[in-house]
Amino acid sequence: MDSTSLQVSGQTVQLIFVRHPTARFYRLTLQRDGVFRCTLPRRGTLEDARSFVHRQADWMKARVEARAKRVMPPKEWTVGTQVLFRGESFPLEVDPEGSSMTLGPLRLPPARSLETNLRPHVERCLRALAAVELPRRTQELARLHGFEVRGIQVRNQRSRWGSCSARGVLSINWHLIQLPPEVCDYILLHELAHLRFLNHSPRFWAEVARICPGYEAAERWIKAHGGRVL
Repeated sequence: MDSTSLQVSGQTVQLIFVRHPTARFYRLTLQRDGVFRCTLPRRGTLEDARSFVHRQADWMKARVEARAKRVMPPKEWTVGTQVLFRGESFPLEVDPEGSSMTLGPLRLPPARSLETNLRPHVERCLRALAAVELPRRTQELARLHGFEVRGIQVRNQRSRWGSCSARGVLSINWHLIQLPPEVCDYILLHELAHLRFLNHSPRFWAEVARICPGYEAAERWIKAHGGRVL
């Protein structure tokens, strides 16, 4: 993997080049952490990849400017901070006696102190819940559509909702528990489809459309609101 820095619309952005053995074309994407990723096909060259990126200058400029306008959630959470849970925004609340916290319908154990950043405490609770619920839901969907899953890992990925290894092991981002159930299901089905097509070929997307009709609505939700989570 090679990387470089670019000036795009007055901002310094990172660009990484990653070769993929099954890629057929050069592909440029903007990851959720703000890093541009250029995927090279197996026989592609770095020189051609840089030329391809240069031709995408207008597209990169538009993405950087759109990202700069996005309202980002607060990094620190306090009582009253709005937090997504199952696709709805709820304020963090504390009962009058301080014996517990609530996030909408979810009751959380009390934090050690309400004077500090509550985010680590709340995220630990959400991650523990996700570690139980997400593998169970993944297995339910796998059985429904005839997939065989060899392993499920719930992880804290910084810029990916999920991934599927060549060995058939799914890695799922715990933040999925913050998304609407139908959007969460789409991402799980998306990764399950990779068990049959470990790429993003037309055959893969046909499989996604077959097992998750109307998945485009979930994609639109992710583009509009996913930045509040990752």
